[in-house]
Amino acid sequence: MSSAPKISKETAAAPATNFIRNIIDSDLAAGKHAQRRWSGTPGLASQQLAGPLDPAKIRTRFPPEPNGYLHFGHAKSICLNFGLARDYGGRCHLRFDDTNPEKEEKEYVDSIIDAVHWLGFSWQDDKEDNLYYASDYFDWMIACAEYLIEAGHAYIDSQSAEEMRLNRGTLTEPGKDSPYRKRSPEENMLLFRRMQAGEFPDGTHILRAKIDMASPNINLRDPAIYRIRHATHHNTGDKWCVYPMYTFAHPIEDALENITHSICTLEFEDQRPFYDWLLDHLAEGGLLQRPVPQQIEFSRLNLTYVVLSKRKLIQLVEEKHVSGWDDPRMPTIVGARRRGYTPEGFHLFAERIGVSKADSLIDYSLFEDCMREMLNESAERRVAVLDPLKLIIDNYPEDQSEECFAPNHPLKPDLGKRAMPFSRELWIEREDFMEVPSKGYHRLYPGNMARLRYGFVVKCLGCDKDESGNVIAVHCEYLPDSKSGTPGADNYKVKGNLHWVSAAHACPAEIRLYDRLFANPAPGAGDRNFLDDLNPDSVRVIAAQLEPALKAAKPEERFQFERHGYFVADRTDSKVSAPVFNRTVTLKDSWGKASK
Repeated sequence: MSSAPKISKETAAAPATNFIRNIIDSDLAAGKHAQRRWSGTPGLASQQLAGPLDPAKIRTRFPPEPNGYLHFGHAKSICLNFGLARDYGGRCHLRFDDTNPEKEEKEYVDSIIDAVHWLGFSWQDDKEDNLYYASDYFDWMIACAEYLIEAGHAYIDSQSAEEMRLNRGTLTEPGKDSPYRKRSPEENMLLFRRMQAGEFPDGTHILRAKIDMASPNINLRDPAIYRIRHATHHNTGDKWCVYPMYTFAHPIEDALENITHSICTLEFEDQRPFYDWLLDHLAEGGLLQRPVPQQIEFSRLNLTYVVLSKRKLIQLVEEKHVSGWDDPRMPTIVGARRRGYTPEGFHLFAERIGVSKADSLIDYSLFEDCMREMLNESAERRVAVLDPLKLIIDNYPEDQSEECFAPNHPLKPDLGKRAMPFSRELWIEREDFMEVPSKGYHRLYPGNMARLRYGFVVKCLGCDKDESGNVIAVHCEYLPDSKSGTPGADNYKVKGNLHWVSAAHACPAEIRLYDRLFANPAPGAGDRNFLDDLNPDSVRVIAAQLEPALKAAKPEERFQFERHGYFVADRTDSKVSAPVFNRTVTLKDSWGKASK
């Protein structure tokens, strides 16, 4: 389980007004939910009405199906639902919508729990523990289905799937009534009980709501609500061989849990009439307390350079275009965590993009900017040389070393300074030397002076080359009275400022330079295969030289490597005294510049 701190109301970004908050504000002002009662656990109306008034002003929920790993779109929903509950003195439930026995696994349950915790949220406090499984409600769902049968609002259809499809109609043509639609409640109940007893094979019968086969909304043309599935369920085992359809189960789950505002994405907008129809009929029958939950839809997250389709993400993993669900290039929460993205960055991003009814495409650079902003505040600074070139200070004693001091964070002097060993041989970036300098080049070239950051001013004397003419070492002399932090440092005005690490003390490390997984802002747009848009340079592995303090980096510890960007010690592959670092994000948006 993650040790990430909870994002409190005080430390969260100030919430922006949006249409969902306006609805909640109006409901609270009208006292719409003030008389709701809550027994302390989910249940039917008889149970809830025996309890006290609900202490939560609102109740929201995050209801993932445990059939995969959560992605960035889920992170937006988590921040929205848990954030609203936090801001309005309510509760947010984590509910596993595990009504499909064939696709759900305990592995995904565990990963979802970990993801929500990592993002800084909890469904648990000293008064309530709101972690629920929809499969625990199956008895109540059966009771609701049987009530609909008794009241004449549901029937058993024995058509084949193909016959049902043909009779459903089209967007311009009404559907046709099933020949089994007029079965009596008694016959329907007998068949439904026999379905529960396991007497029929899969697909033989199905329970449908009886609404209107001529409705212009196809979702109201007698939707299926229970089907036969002879399959073992991860939570209930082999107890059931009938399972509710999602569109039937979801509204009931909300009502059983006393949810006030059921917030979902726009693709469920056409399902809202059935959501309301079902809850109204069940409340009319006394099974659910009023007011029933209200479904509210918002636009899902769409990001450039990213695919969030579960099918496509599975394809990336199964075809090994990535190393797994936690590959740092994947838009999954486990991938984001390994990449070094922060919970606080997700919160800031969710607040910045807000919620609306209109579909829009968010540029990935906005997401990266939010991460940079939060990492700039939190990440301590360190020095890393990613493309090492030897620098030899000819006039510095071979057997001598001394300490130079660098601030751990320029914006947080209270974090103090760290010692960096300085010696005769150093590593510098290869691009910091040019034998023949270009115009405006202020770093090292023969005869020029530059400052070694936090250290001394050096004057370049020349270089050594191998047989192929490649530069293998640069020679300098240092000015002993020029050390940073001493009075003599002010005597030298130079334009070049170089990063370095002592060769004798450096920590060699593997660095993974991650970039965007796709090179096209709209992967697979038009008729293209989205795999054709994969970025061939989305990861590059290099051997770098780091300042010795980084040898003690712990997995998931984040730093700004001065000049290069933000990096994290890999949570999987880092070992004691042998960290592996992943680049989280560069210091600036190189993609934005490249596209201009």
